[in-house]
Amino acid sequence: MAEIWMPQAINMDLGDHAPYDPGFPPKAIAHITADTDKATPEHPLDLVPFTNLQSFFTHDGREKAPHILWDPFAGAFAQFFPATSRSKAVHDLAGGTRTDRAGKVVIQIEALFFPFCRVNGKVFWQLADTPCKGWPELNAWVRSWGVPDTWPMGHPVDFTPNRSETVWETKGGWYAHAQVPENIHVDPGSWPAFAEQPLTTTEPFPGASFFHTGQRSPVIAAMHDRLVAEGCDRYRPGDVTDLWETDDMDSYAAWQRKLGLSGPDADGIPGKSSWDRLRVPHLV
Repeated sequence: MAEIWMPQAINMDLGDHAPYDPGFPPKAIAHITADTDKATPEHPLDLVPFTNLQSFFTHDGREKAPHILWDPFAGAFAQFFPATSRSKAVHDLAGGTRTDRAGKVVIQIEALFFPFCRVNGKVFWQLADTPCKGWPELNAWVRSWGVPDTWPMGHPVDFTPNRSETVWETKGGWYAHAQVPENIHVDPGSWPAFAEQPLTTTEPFPGASFFHTGQRSPVIAAMHDRLVAEGCDRYRPGDVTDLWETDDMDSYAAWQRKLGLSGPDADGIPGKSSWDRLRVPHLV
């Protein structure tokens, strides 16, 4: 099961938790702290210490705090809200789409960075050029919450804003702060490529007869997580993840249709071919 607190992060819970709107797909938002806009190629500035930002987000900046503060140079993390609560690093206008809540999760990451920052005598223009220490662990934790490794509005490569409320409300995945409706910021400018998923063995097909009403198993919970990650989430709020129900059939049918199947081959009951292609992780 996904952990609400990232294991590698310092827990600095701010309280004031609030729920998401699970009617929208799961998302992550990429930010940089952008502590100054005064650094230039000719006059770079030293990176602000990680502890300064920790203190900011727990004091004067607590109303702007993300879920995770990430130091891509040291691989350090601090977490201010659990994954199950909205955080506060985006503008959320009254009456509009719930930018900080529009998803089963909306996990917000602030990378400690500004363009032309200097660390140990070296100057960095883009976040993606930093060592990006800890990124595989961060990417894996966000992924464990069903956020797919995709950028629905494009992987950020510069500081150009590009926003679509329709895409935001209908597509799960990673978004630049510059791509979030109701916001005027243009960060992060760049972001590292997705980390390779570790090789794992997959759960063998348990047979079609295994999937019947009332069947309860961690295999079903693992299948649930994979269907969500594949964008085939047809689950209602409050679904019991390890219990086979009609929601599981609806979600699995969506997966079968995604594979190009139709008719009785897309009835929501797993078959060996579609199951093998889902790659449900093996449960030890």
